Order: sequence, then structure tokens, then C-alpha cells
Amino acid sequence: MSIARERHWTTDLVTALCQQLYALARREEEAAANLASRTPYWASLPPSVEAHRVAARRLRDDADRLEFESRPWGVPI
Repeated sequence: MSIARERHWTTDLVTALCQQLYALARREEEAAANLASRTPYWASLPPSVEAHRVAARRLRDDADRLEFESRPWGVPI
């Protein structure tokens, strides 16, 4: 679904959704950092560290896309 076609989304709703997505991304980064910090430096990181990092990246990408698609043409980001 493209937000550009769904005109009934309010700015407040988009802002709230983006804030939640960014908060979830921060939690994923914190989880990755926590797992990585418990791993000895000589050991390989568990795959879950990368999974948390990927999840955080995708959540931020979704928030960025949502913000971008909700802006009217010509408005700088």
C-alpha cells in the first residue's frame, strides 16, 4: 500500500507511526548491542545480533518511506 494513494492518513497519525517505528528500531539496536557485549571478543557474534540489526534497519527504512510518501510534492524532507 502506498501512503500517497491513501489520503485519509493524518499528519498526526503518520508522525505517531514513525515515532513508534523508530522506537522499535532503537530497541532492536539495543538488543543487538546487548547480545554483542556478552560475546567474548574472540568468539563469533551469534546470528541473532545481525538479525536484530537487520530488523532495526528495516524498521527505520519503513519509517523513512512512510514519512517520504506522506509529504506533499515540493516539500523538503
